[in-house]
Amino acid sequence: MAVFLIILMIVLVGADQAVKYWAATELQPVGSIDFISVGGKKLVDLTYLENRGAIFGSMQGQRWFLIGFTSLVLIIGFVLLFKFMKRSKLLALAITLFIAGGIGNLIDRVRLSYVVDMFEFKFVDFAIFNVADICVTLAFVMLLIYAFFIDPKIEKAQQIQPDTSNKGGKK
Repeated sequence: MAVFLIILMIVLVGADQAVKYWAATELQPVGSIDFISVGGKKLVDLTYLENRGAIFGSMQGQRWFLIGFTSLVLIIGFVLLFKFMKRSKLLALAITLFIAGGIGNLIDRVRLSYVVDMFEFKFVDFAIFNVADICVTLAFVMLLIYAFFIDPKIEKAQQIQPDTSNKGGKK
């Protein structure tokens, strides 16, 4: 399982960086292009944006804080991944997605001092985002599902199991 998760992490970071490279070389000169339209109604555009802040553009100009904070969160993420990998495949996958997204945006912050974003929902007023942000958002949703629906069942099952620590011996 660990090998699969590491390979998945590498693939996701690679995909994030490839899309960001494409956005920087092909999309930046034109600014924005139609991506998904239905019946003449724009749903999603590809729009080049340099985000120098965090989520929804908050914390603008706090590059070093964001690099340090993200690095700390990634270290904690790796520790949690290896600690809880066997507890649940969903939990391990969620942590892997979270780490991959963090690494993807951290690479941009270190290398460029901003994060390249490109996906813009036109049907709602929402932040422009990237592949790494999608990974983090999916991870968050998966963690909520895990916390509310799966972990309670795991805890309950562990409480029901008989004590097998003293097999055949007297207490």
